[in-house]
Amino acid sequence: MSLESLIASLPGWPVADFSEYGEVEIRKLSNVQKLTGKFLGRNWVAIPHVTHHDEVDVTETESRRAAWNGENPDAKVTPVALLVRALATVLRDFPQFNASLGDDGQTVILKKYVHIGVAVDTPGGLLVPVIRDVDRMSLADIARAVSAIAEKARTKGLSMAEMSGSSMSLTSLGHIGGTAFTPIINAPDVAILGATAIQLRPVPGDDGAVIWRKKLPLSLSYDHRLINGADAARFVKAIEVALGSTALFA
Repeated sequence: MSLESLIASLPGWPVADFSEYGEVEIRKLSNVQKLTGKFLGRNWVAIPHVTHHDEVDVTETESRRAAWNGENPDAKVTPVALLVRALATVLRDFPQFNASLGDDGQTVILKKYVHIGVAVDTPGGLLVPVIRDVDRMSLADIARAVSAIAEKARTKGLSMAEMSGSSMSLTSLGHIGGTAFTPIINAPDVAILGATAIQLRPVPGDDGAVIWRKKLPLSLSYDHRLINGADAARFVKAIEVALGSTALFA
């Protein structure tokens, strides 16, 4: 059965008058919500998503971040900025994540640049501005760029040009909570990294005592046409190594 035939065979969307069951309020979707909804619906249907979940140790990373922020009050670093910096490092060694399928479905475009989309929750809906050439930026520059573009997205809005051309995207719920989720890939990217709230986890020490470590849950959704599970697991482990490196704060 073809995809078109399969879709045509499905029952229609249920229609209901919800006011029969109680009081309701009807609101119009914002333009951003309508546009985003169409894109996300297309991406979910068209891309065979798989999501790899893992927790990475950020105990030392968080200590270094606190020290950095104390020494650099004009360029404070968030976990999002650190993840952008880590992605800039890791994508060099995992080119299949910095890629897109060609329009013909028979070719792969490997990108030599590193542009990271950062999802921003705005009053009108979700926007994904793109920060360009993050592999050439210092951590302080990335921190300022993330803050500036997020503020612009929330207050002034973004052009399509400012939301195009990403290598892959990053979305974080860490400031709210959660332990895992399934982010939808921002086509034509082939992967998106999701982060949630840092958790305290007990681990055994060398002497058998319990040691508490800070663990960051990551959820990596990937296009299974180009990326397999082993690739995804190695990619997340490489992010953990990058986050733990002192070079991250250089």
